Formats: sequence, C-alpha cells, structure tokens
Amino acid sequence: MRIGLLTDGGYPYATGESRLWCDRLVRGLPQHEFDLFALSRSAHQEDQGWVRLPHHVSRVRTAPLWTPEDGTLRGSGERGLLARLVTGGGVSFGRRDRMRFAAHVKALATAICATEDAGPDPAAGEGPGAELFTEGLYGLAELARERGGLHLALRSETTVRILEAASRARGTGRTVQSATVVDHLAFAAELERVLRPLSLDWYDQESLGAVDLCHAASGGAAALPGLLAKRFFGVPLLVTEHGVQLRTHYLSAPDAPFGAPVRALLANFHAQLAAEVYRQAAIVTAGNTHVRRWQQRCGADPAQQRTVYPGMAAERFSPVGEDDDAGGPDTLVWVGRIEPAKDLIALLHAFAEVRRAEPDARLRIFGAPAEGGEATTYLAHCRALAAQLFPDEATGAHAEGVSPVTFEEIGGPEVPDLAEAYAAGGVIVLSSVVEGFPISLVESMFCGRATVSTDVGAVVEVIGGTGLVVPPRNPRALADACIALLRDPERRARLGAAARARALELFTVEQNLAAFRGIYLELISHAPVRREADAVDADGEPLLFATPAEARLLGHWTQPQPPATGARAPSWAAGAEPEEGAECAGELEQVAAGQPGCSPQREPAPGTGPGPARSPAPAPEPVAARRSGPVREPACVCGPGDGDA
Repeated sequence: MRIGLLTDGGYPYATGESRLWCDRLVRGLPQHEFDLFALSRSAHQEDQGWVRLPHHVSRVRTAPLWTPEDGTLRGSGERGLLARLVTGGGVSFGRRDRMRFAAHVKALATAICATEDAGPDPAAGEGPGAELFTEGLYGLAELARERGGLHLALRSETTVRILEAASRARGTGRTVQSATVVDHLAFAAELERVLRPLSLDWYDQESLGAVDLCHAASGGAAALPGLLAKRFFGVPLLVTEHGVQLRTHYLSAPDAPFGAPVRALLANFHAQLAAEVYRQAAIVTAGNTHVRRWQQRCGADPAQQRTVYPGMAAERFSPVGEDDDAGGPDTLVWVGRIEPAKDLIALLHAFAEVRRAEPDARLRIFGAPAEGGEATTYLAHCRALAAQLFPDEATGAHAEGVSPVTFEEIGGPEVPDLAEAYAAGGVIVLSSVVEGFPISLVESMFCGRATVSTDVGAVVEVIGGTGLVVPPRNPRALADACIALLRDPERRARLGAAARARALELFTVEQNLAAFRGIYLELISHAPVRREADAVDADGEPLLFATPAEARLLGHWTQPQPPATGARAPSWAAGAEPEEGAECAGELEQVAAGQPGCSPQREPAPGTGPGPARSPAPAPEPVAARRSGPVREPACVCGPGDGDA
C-alpha cells in the first residue's frame, strides 16, 4: 500500500512536533510504501536538515508555512496596477477569475465572521455557516489549482476589504465588529499562511493522486492536502491528532501578538476547518480521551473516532524498571521542561509542607527552561523562591550548607540520561496546571515509580489507579499525597509495579503500530478493487471461487458511491480494468505554482514489494507510472527531538 503521510512542522525534519512518533510509524510499517508531504515552520527548521529516512520512503515533497523576513512571497507574472490591486502582485486574474476569487473569499469570510448567536454551532457542521465555509475553501482550492496559486491574492487589498465588510455585517459579534484595518491585515496574513497548502503543486496524478491513503499527522494546515486529495481524487483520509488545533490556539492566545478581534477570527476559522476535516475523514484517531472529547466538541462523529495512545520506547527505561532498587526513599523527583504551565511554584510550597512532616525529604528538579525568555525568567524566580523557603543546611559549624531542593540538568556525571533521573527518587511528582498527554508520567511508569499528579489533561486516563491524583493549584493536597507515599514504602512498591504493567500494556510502540496497521487495512478494505482479468481463465471462462463471498454481502462497502472528481486506481492496481458503468474522469489540469519535489535521503536497502491489494475507490482508468527522483547521499543531521505527542 502507498501511504501519503502529511506533516506540519515535524517529520522528516530533525526538529519539530511529533517527529519521533512519525519516525517510529514509518520504520515500524516497512510493508507499506510512504510518500512524505511536509510543511516546514521556519527557515531554521529547514537548515537543521532531515533525519535519515528508511528505504521504503519513496519520495519527499516539502513546502514552507513561514514567510521571509521581508514579509513578501515571490510570484511570477505581470505586476501592473490592476494585478497589485486584485492579487497583491504576481498572478494577474482575468475578469471572470477576479469575480470567482471575490465570491469564494466572501463566502469564507462570512462563515468565519459568523458567531454562535447567528445560528447553530459552527463546529457542529450545521447551518449555512458550514456550507459557506466549504464553498469558499474548495472554491479557492480549485481556483488555485487552475491559476497557479493564491498566496499573493489572499494578502491583497481585495481580501482585506471583503473581510472588513463581512465583519461589519449583521449578526457578527461585538469583538469581530471592533476589528480595525490593522486587525484585518494581520488576519489576512495569518489566513494566507494557513491556506498556503491550497497553492501547492501536490494535486496531480503523480503526487497525492498516486497514493492509496492520506494520513495527516495533525489537524489544521497538515490536513488541507488530505482534504483536497479526497475531493480531487477520492483518496481516503485518516487524521491523527495528539492535540487539537483549536485548544492550542486558546492556550496560546495570551502570548499571541494579535488583539482580541484577530484571535476571535482565528478561533472561528480553526473551528470551521476542524469541523470540515472531521466530516471528510474516514477515521479520526486521538492520542487520548482528553483529545477525543475536544474533537467531539469540534464536530467529530464518535462513530468515526478511535483512541490510539502514542507509542513510546520502553527499552530505554527497562534497566530501571526491572531493577529491585526503589530509588531514594526520601526523595521526590520532578522531570520536564520548566515553564509557567508546570507550576513549580505550587510544588515548592507543597514541599515546604512535606519538609515539616519529613525533615529528611529532598526534592530534585530535572529539566531545562522551555524556549523563550518567559521560561528563563520563570526558572530564575523558582530558584529564588527555593533559596528563600529552604536556606542551605549544614551539619556543623565548618560544614558546607546544602539545600534540600536542587535544580539539575540531565546529561551530567551524576545523571547521564533520563532513566537515571527517574531512578533517583522514590516518588515522581507532576504539578502542572495545563497538560496534554503527560509524557513524563508514562516514562516514570516504565521505570516502575509511584506518582503524585494534578488532575489535568489526560493524567487520570494515563495512570488509572496506579498513582495518586490531587486538584491543581492546591499545594496542601499535593503535600499530603507526597507525605502518604513517603511514609509507606510497601504502597509505593505496589503502585510502581502496577504502573509499569499498565504502561507496558498501553503505551508501547508495538501497540501503536498494531493499531495503525489495522486501521490502514480497515480503510482500504472498504473499497476493494475487482479485477475482471483475474476472474476468468485463459479461455475466457469464469474461474470458480474467483469472487470472494464478501463481495455478495450487504454492507456499506458494497453500496454504490458517486465517483469522486478525478477518481483513480491505486498505485498497485494500475492494471485493473474499470468496472462496468464507471464514468471516466476528465483530464487533470497541470498546476503551475507550488514547491518543487525533492528526493528523500534513503538508507541503502533492497526495495520492497507492493503492499496488499486494496483501493479506496473503483478505478475508472489506469494510472500512469509514477516518477521517481534521483537518489542522493544522506547529508542531514539526526538529533533528538522533544515529545512523542
């Protein structure tokens, strides 16, 4: 099977989100062929290079979602007065195309500016708002496919004027109505950046049209190519989310450089886009139940959802988990990236209560500040508070004072790796006020350690009954739970053993690969290809048992479906004859703009055979042989990245 893996700001780049998860998925399914379609977030990320790719990655296509420092994008074509007014430069539209562009942008802007007061929830896929959004989105995509890109047009004065008129329309909220010209300019720039995948040259029979299944590693911009592949070629879409884009937008709003009107418009856009992605996806997988609830809030159908926990490498923690050493019996350990969301202030105040009850207790904090000046300032504040609450203690008049609280980084002589950090304590503490999938908790469970955590995100779902959970921002409750475990070593041992067993059952790489292996087969099996040539012998007589019994059973895969625009046979079924009555697809138009493809860096290994014979739709005509780029020597860096989720 040929899989088109869609990523945004991650794999195959050496740094970025979900890099480790994507790499394990691709390497763990060598029976499939992978085409990578990657969107980069910054020039720095592109400069870091790619990780080494396995031999069954046949092609990599990349495109940037970032804007150069001068704030302009290169375009081609005439740059006269009319072109600058209508498209901001670059491609010059004719009168009919200008009318089409304005109509589609107006529909999109009207849907984005609408509020819940004007009708049903926009994330629920009901009412005229959802219809206007899809009309505008796919209309712009078809125009970009025909005319070679819209990145300059979406930043033009025409777009800004349409946004301004839509925000002033009757039925919009007060926040949106208060938007100024500066706000509309900022939102137009953000809208163009997110919709930049519409202008790529990935939508032809040799790119996304040649894959059997599109797998988006996240929602948002990464899922847009999958939406268009389904619309233009009928390729089924699978969406995996370890975090919902709308929730991420809400959490990052206080730090965003935009005002309230722009944040409100972006929230409406992400809600509408998420709803459309969930409507078109055949299956939507969530990294945990917490994400699954957010998906349902944004319009996902529970019948199409699956919960697949992100797989993590348990081998690196096996020496600690299998060792009988229970760690420091009086030591609490915190591991993670230091930032305000981790609420180390509450942890320090809780430890002050612990010290009053257990004078020999110690707290070891392992981690470095997250990116940004705010995290560095927060770390300095935590150090100052620790020095104030816990002055250095000395055993005698001539002894050196030692603080019971230490801030350490992993990689030194005492703690050379992450597993040693968890092995240093008998109880692992998580004090966050905001958390998605708690990776540090899973790692501590692999090490067989008892945990005390705050009830945020997917914490309860992850630990089950193998740890203690307290409310966030409650130092007293956090201290009481820590004291209870420090005073009861047998209970710590029982909880640690149960935690390790739970982690090995639910959160390993093997269970993650098995889940997606089954999902791939499930999606493709719903639209099997019927080869007429294989059903007859050399004399043209029907072969016995050539047609499986499943083909006669009633089910949703046997019901006739209207052919998708540009429907095609999968890569492995190029020789199949079209079914009787199938309509022929029209010739695809060539796209003139977008990012050029490039050949992946590949490990020397023998080629693999084709995957299992399946197709998402009946094939009206065979597919042309796909092109393959030249193989170049690997010259990328391969370094560690943060976060499996």
